[in-house]
Amino acid sequence: MERSCLYCGNRVIGRIDKKFCSDSCRNTFNNELNQDINNLMRTTHNKLRKNYRILKRIHLNSTHKKKSLHQLISKDFNFDLFTSTYKNKQGKIYYFIYDIGYLKLDQSSFIVVQKKSYL
Repeated sequence: MERSCLYCGNRVIGRIDKKFCSDSCRNTFNNELNQDINNLMRTTHNKLRKNYRILKRIHLNSTHKKKSLHQLISKDFNFDLFTSTYKNKQGKIYYFIYDIGYLKLDQSSFIVVQKKSYL
């Protein structure tokens, strides 16, 4: 039985379970199939990177720990995006973007913390 490439329709030669005539057709097919997911992931990752850079800059340039929440708001920080949370014994929640995070102290202030790297 002759098989056709799922992308271009050309004849497929080789293993019985082969679906594409070439790596190029396979890659193009999968890229088109996942394009909407890739765009969402790319956009989300770019926003996470922006948040990370904002926190990192504040952390590196800090002379005292307590910061005004206005610093994050004025830099267009997205409070809805983070990679993990940590709840301490007192019930306070730290929001992390990879290894750097923040703890909201009250309605107008926060502190930036960084996890220790064990790599």
